[in-house]
Amino acid sequence: MLTRRLFLGGVAAAVFASAAQAQDMPVYFDTDGAAMGGYDAVSYFNGDGPVRGKPQYSVMWKGVEWHFSSAENRDRFESNPRAFAPQFGGYCAYAMAQGELISTDPTLWQVVDGRLYLTHSPEIEEMWSSDRAGFIRKAEEYWPVVLYHQ
Repeated sequence: MLTRRLFLGGVAAAVFASAAQAQDMPVYFDTDGAAMGGYDAVSYFNGDGPVRGKPQYSVMWKGVEWHFSSAENRDRFESNPRAFAPQFGGYCAYAMAQGELISTDPTLWQVVDGRLYLTHSPEIEEMWSSDRAGFIRKAEEYWPVVLYHQ
């Protein structure tokens, strides 16, 4: 009985330690001090493609600074960030389907079923495009667990 209690106590301590560590870890990939390399996440949904944001129109969300090209886009993001933020923390959607965290190029993107996905390179973008639905399903199995095992 004592062995079982020690074992369960150790498991509980490990779980709580992982949870505490996870809370400190930013979920969204950033470069140059901003999510998505400073690109405006809302701009991908406006029909014009990605537009670089400006620091004066910024907001902190999920431990990362997000830049926007206008106060209007910033306000739209703040009203529903999950509608505009890229899937899988802004990490490469194709790599996530392989269980890996890889940086992205914010100019390589696709909106699928109203969700923004970023990829790493033109070659990866082409591979990802060959079976987006399949890769999204695989990536969803790894996300967000992969963050805590890197």
